[in-house]
Amino acid sequence: MSGMRSYGDPCGVARGLDVIGERWALLVVRDLLLGPKRFNDLHAGLPGVSPNVLNQRLRELTEHGIVQRRDLPPPARVRLYELTDRGRSLEPVLLHLGRWGSQAPTTPDGALGIDSILLSIKASFDPVRATGSGCVYELCIDADTYCVEVTDDSLHISRDTAPRPPDATLVTTLDTLRAISDHRITLAAASDSGSLHLDGAEHAKQGLTGLLLATFDPSPHATDVPRR
Repeated sequence: MSGMRSYGDPCGVARGLDVIGERWALLVVRDLLLGPKRFNDLHAGLPGVSPNVLNQRLRELTEHGIVQRRDLPPPARVRLYELTDRGRSLEPVLLHLGRWGSQAPTTPDGALGIDSILLSIKASFDPVRATGSGCVYELCIDADTYCVEVTDDSLHISRDTAPRPPDATLVTTLDTLRAISDHRITLAAASDSGSLHLDGAEHAKQGLTGLLLATFDPSPHATDVPRR
């Protein structure tokens, strides 16, 4: 094992922190929740961490069975990092922590990453209020594609294309999503300006818009659907 310090406390909370309590460890897990990433992609999503520290955290998380390495065969020759089943079981912990942390009185100046924005959509999902059960959406954010699948009681988001033709598709940039998240522009205004495009069946567009509004503008009156 790496030279990680232990609390030496048999309590489950302390034992959990022995595994994921080191600085950056939980953020590495957060950025792998939507699917595998290369080292460089992980580092790009965590600009405050040095390559050496990121390497160390990945090594420790691998030793604890939270993360695993997977090498793609030639000609790709790419090493991917992905969560194990044990690592994925941390998802509800991170979603609850995100909801709790979002209520903090101060907000750091750093920009939200795409993983944080998409996970906030998942954390805000309310099966009682949500529509579009059975729908599959595709989000094209800059050069990356994400699949959103809605069931009666859950929302699944993955860094992947949709398994079938999507019911609705959203195309935009990370900068636009950040502006919507920060309330610098509304979803409808982004659509009107052409910085966000929403296509698909009307009921599916309504469902996808509802997911976004529940995250970025959860007020009861926020029901405007982009016209484009």
